[in-house]
Amino acid sequence: MTSDRQSRETEATDYNELLQQHRDYERRLEELNSKSWLTPDEELEEKRIKKLKLKVKDQLAQLSRTAS
Repeated sequence: MTSDRQSRETEATDYNELLQQHRDYERRLEELNSKSWLTPDEELEEKRIKKLKLKVKDQLAQLSRTAS
């Protein structure tokens, strides 16, 4: 029983951490999108963040499926 509880707590912690990462990525993308134009480095950063955000979204979905 204790391992089930610990497992759920770990999943909840992981989920919350991923959710915070997703919000951080969203915030940074909003900052980039508010600019009139992006430098080449910022364009690369935007692409990288979009990929990371999508990866985190997939991980969140996976955790949701396993928790159900």
